[in-house]
Amino acid sequence: MRKLLKHMKPFIWPIIAIFVLLFAQAMSDLSLPSYMARIVNVGIGQNGVETAVPEAISQTEYNKIALFMTGAEKAQVDADYRLLEKQSISPADYAIYVKTYPQLANYPIYLLNTKVKTELNQLDVIFGKTIPVVAAIEQNGLAAYGSTIQIPAGVDPFTVIAQLPPAQLEVIRTAAGEQTKTVSATLLKQYSTIYISAQYKALGRDIGGIQTGFMLKIGMFMLLLTVASAGCSIIVGYLSSKIASGMGRNIRLQLFKKVESFSNTEFDKFSTASLITMSTNDITQIQMLMVMLFRIVFYAPIMGVGGVIKVIGADSSMLWIIGAAVGALLTMMVVMFVVVVPKFETLQKFIDKLNLAMREILTGLMVIRAFNTQKHEEQKFDKVNSDLTKVSLFVNRVMVFLMPVMMLIMNGVVVLIVWIGAHQINAGAMQIGDMMAFMQYAMQIIFSFLMVSIVFVMLPRASVSAVRISEVLETEPIINDPAKPETYTANKKGLVEFKNVSFRYPGAEDDVLAHITFTARPGQTTAFIGSTGSGKTTLINLIPRFYDVTEGQVLIDGLDVRQVTQHDLREKIGYVSQKAVLFSGTVESNIKYANENASAADVAKFAETAQAAEFIKGNEKGYAMEVSQGGTNLSGGQKQRLAIARALAKQPEIYIFDDSLSALDYKTDVALRQALKKETADATVLIVTQRVSTIMNADKIVVLDNGKIAGIGTHADLIKESSVYREIALSQLSKEELAI
Repeated sequence: MRKLLKHMKPFIWPIIAIFVLLFAQAMSDLSLPSYMARIVNVGIGQNGVETAVPEAISQTEYNKIALFMTGAEKAQVDADYRLLEKQSISPADYAIYVKTYPQLANYPIYLLNTKVKTELNQLDVIFGKTIPVVAAIEQNGLAAYGSTIQIPAGVDPFTVIAQLPPAQLEVIRTAAGEQTKTVSATLLKQYSTIYISAQYKALGRDIGGIQTGFMLKIGMFMLLLTVASAGCSIIVGYLSSKIASGMGRNIRLQLFKKVESFSNTEFDKFSTASLITMSTNDITQIQMLMVMLFRIVFYAPIMGVGGVIKVIGADSSMLWIIGAAVGALLTMMVVMFVVVVPKFETLQKFIDKLNLAMREILTGLMVIRAFNTQKHEEQKFDKVNSDLTKVSLFVNRVMVFLMPVMMLIMNGVVVLIVWIGAHQINAGAMQIGDMMAFMQYAMQIIFSFLMVSIVFVMLPRASVSAVRISEVLETEPIINDPAKPETYTANKKGLVEFKNVSFRYPGAEDDVLAHITFTARPGQTTAFIGSTGSGKTTLINLIPRFYDVTEGQVLIDGLDVRQVTQHDLREKIGYVSQKAVLFSGTVESNIKYANENASAADVAKFAETAQAAEFIKGNEKGYAMEVSQGGTNLSGGQKQRLAIARALAKQPEIYIFDDSLSALDYKTDVALRQALKKETADATVLIVTQRVSTIMNADKIVVLDNGKIAGIGTHADLIKESSVYREIALSQLSKEELAI
């Protein structure tokens, strides 16, 4: 898989943008639980009062709280608050303040007079430890702090406390401070905010308005974060799809180019069905993984780590629950990975076999029908299909097992958090909103691992596909252009020479061709004949470098074919293969395939020479007649004639006809050879054939027998001198026809 990462280089900037957007999305999503906790804790539980610092407080309550402050603390509080009295402020200011605090008309109040954050934090600490003391004394009296002072009924305890000697007041203050330390910060915060909320209500302030304002403010933040997260997610999805599609396109193009550069040796290594599967199914698997990789795998770690940090910062007492859940998930993912990976490799191989079986059936459908072997082919296909189905079912069953276990773990985590959180809330160590936030963070962390596990299910199959593709891309063709190629000169055109050539297929023990030496000259027809398997086609394939010789040299115009580029070499050759190959399009496009600049008159001329004009003109569309893929809507003879017309359109120096007249009747064969003789008069013509009648007039005939030359000469010479040629000739023609 790592070998394919280099294909991501063209998309480096979109990938960086994805990382930035994913980080922004994660930060937005991770902020939502904390805001939700504030809505529950502050908005609902504390009536919108956020801190222990009162914005306004009556002079009487202010004096009560001040009793439990140190001198330095009281000095700081006095500096940060302003006393408002009806008679001491302007009428305009009074009108504004009395609207918010109606009780200002009846008694003075202290108003917070600072917005400096550091000062507010210090005030929060001071009020946070003094307000709960006042609230406790109001509820339980001085007994709560171990004091034996008796407060008469109906007497304000704070009036009594204010009249105590400094030493006694300090004892009460110290006792209150020590007891305050034993109470959790959560409870102290709740006591303070409840007290402040009651004071606001006593001042006539709209508590509902405070609560609603806080809820709307936090809700607006949450809405903006949600919109931002959704926007980031949409952009990431778009960029991910674009990168995956672009990467798939590039890999597919490189795969196609690599396959185009393969010699027959490499094609023998990779089956056509396998290459087709790689170009379609395998690359699709990688594209799907890339989309999931960018949208989930990169996002999940940010969410997971960020969630853990948030949980530790909020309350780490239940962190072990998340750790246990993550450990269980990782264990299950590892087990699944070990079980599933080998099956995915088998799955891709069975897809190859299925494609191969389908191609064979569709290609040989007429033969299958002719021999009534439909049932046999159905059984073959059913076996491959059943094998693929069994492996697919196994993989899917394992994957189906994943989701219920994941949900079981997630629901178990929720139950544990609620169970333990409820006890902590009851003990005053946690607020309801904090438990809900912890639950959401836990779900985010576990869901991150869940998303990664889903990708890990896809990863084995994609990794198998990546290995298969990498194997093709890293395969170096045996036949390559030279580092310093030579070029052909204009003084030689079409001279073909074989000098002591031997050839064996890769991995074979014996030579297919041995010590082949001959010369084919321009203006002459050189024919090759021999029994089946004698090496005729192999010999011809050495000229355009479909294979390279094992020993000896193949020279064209005096240069070894390995010393020039394959492009320059093949520019000299017009090749008609043993099996005529046509491409989907029209008759005209197939003839012009070798020469895009050929005019309509040239196309008609080449078709006439190839004896194809008759059946072309017989069609109502003429040269615009459609040719299906592989030429399946044409007969064998028609395909061969169009292939010959295509070679003629190239007007090369060397013509190679590899048994390309075999599907023609005798009359068409004769007419075609006569027309070709005129068209190729100045070129070198090489003909491979099984028909003696086709090459009786050839300038030179090379007879092959078991990969060796059994004779070279004209028809008349070989009839007399070559027993192999004479045997072939007599098996096809009578002595009278051979003029023996």
